[in-house]
Amino acid sequence: MAADLRPAYKAPPAPSVLPVAAWSGCYVGAGGGYGMLNQDHTEYFSSGVPASYSSTTGGRGWFGTVGAGCDYQFAPSWVVGVFGDYDFASISGDQTLSFSTTPYTGEEKLKWAWAAGGRLGYVVVPQLLAYVSGGYTQAHFDGYTAIQIDGAGLGRLNVDSNTRSGWFIGSGYEYQLGWIPGLTWKTEYRFSDFKSETDPIYSPGFVGVVAYTDSHKYVQTIRSELVYRFNFGGAAPVMAKY
Repeated sequence: MAADLRPAYKAPPAPSVLPVAAWSGCYVGAGGGYGMLNQDHTEYFSSGVPASYSSTTGGRGWFGTVGAGCDYQFAPSWVVGVFGDYDFASISGDQTLSFSTTPYTGEEKLKWAWAAGGRLGYVVVPQLLAYVSGGYTQAHFDGYTAIQIDGAGLGRLNVDSNTRSGWFIGSGYEYQLGWIPGLTWKTEYRFSDFKSETDPIYSPGFVGVVAYTDSHKYVQTIRSELVYRFNFGGAAPVMAKY
């Protein structure tokens, strides 16, 4: 009877398995942001003789962006991925071409850009991914007409449109919102460097090239996007500890 009165022993319950956010999968996104263009440039006469000291000009403006990519989560808090995006932009500002003491000013505009690259991220908490990115980029700059401001000169100068290639690095975060499964919000700072190139300068009434401008362009952007993720494997399990 005494044995029957002893309380029965039960093993403790097994640890619960709780779902956590998984980052493996592909996604599409769209959003916008603000960009800043700066460039160091020097003008040369057609003979190759420098016409001015090096100067810095730039522009500012808004842009929209669309993109897509795929990520893979491993180890288990690291995420590696590839992506591409396209920006349709209106980042513009005054560009002053100087020849001795004669300045010419026009408006130069960054019209579009695209980028392709990779990113490496770390899952800080299940819903938050912090990452760095980098890769290849191209940007298109519209042609412009620079008009003489003062002094004796040619009246106006024309520079054709051109497309520049370069590289970029960036850093940002992506957060799973939870309103709709797979919906996230991503914000990223990006620095793009477009190598130095020489563009010919023309003038109405003159045949051929009258001068050159050698410029090195840099673009900085802050972009924010709403992203929808197509998760390959659903939620990844993790042991809950009590």
